Amino acid sequence: MSNVATFDTRTDAKIPVESPLAYSYRRSGAPAPTGKSRVVLRERPFLGHLILRGGAIVLDEAVRQVLGVSLPGEPQGLVQDADAERSIQWLSPDEWLVIVPGGEEFELENRLREALGDAHFAISNASGGQTLVELEGEAARELLMKSVIYDVHPSHFPVGKGVTTVFAKTTVILRRPDELRWELVVRRSFADYTYRWLLDAGDEYGIGVKG
Repeated sequence: MSNVATFDTRTDAKIPVESPLAYSYRRSGAPAPTGKSRVVLRERPFLGHLILRGGAIVLDEAVRQVLGVSLPGEPQGLVQDADAERSIQWLSPDEWLVIVPGGEEFELENRLREALGDAHFAISNASGGQTLVELEGEAARELLMKSVIYDVHPSHFPVGKGVTTVFAKTTVILRRPDELRWELVVRRSFADYTYRWLLDAGDEYGIGVKG
C-alpha cells in the first residue's frame, strides 16, 4: 500500500499520508507483474529507519538487549532478526542503519536511549526522509548492473551485504537480504527519479510493479 490515513487530533478528520512513491505510482502507468516479468519492483513504505552512531561495543550491548540482534560483525554487513522484519546494516565504522516495521521506531529509540544511558551516542530518526524499494526476479541483478557502479556479482556481493553506492546520478544504499531479493534505501527527494530510472532500465525485462 502506498497510502495510509492518519487523524488530525484537533478535528478528528482523516488526513492522507502518502509514501514517497505514491504520486509516481499514479502517474507512471507502470504495469502489474505478469508471468513474463523477469523483475518485480515494490516499495515498502512507512518503515521505521533509525541511524545509530557511537562506539560499537556500547551500541552492540544495547541493541542486543532491546532488539535481540547483534550489530554486524564486519564492515558492509547486514543482519536480520529471525522473522526478517528488522535489520541492522553497517554504514561506516561508527554508524549503523536500523530498519523496523513502521510504528516501532519511536518506542525503539526510547528504549535504546534508556539502555545506553550516559554513553556517548547519537540516534536520528530518518523514517520520513527515505523509503525502501525491493527488486525481485531472475533479472534483478542484470537491472542493477545497468544502474549502479558497484560490482553486484554474487562472488563480490553475497547475501548479507549492504553498501552505499552511486545509482545513476544519485546515491542509494544497496542491500542483499536474501538470494532472490535486493533492496534499495532511497532518499525521499530522489525516490521518483530512482523509480523512473528502474522502470526505463527494466523495460526490456518486462518489469512489473506491485502496488
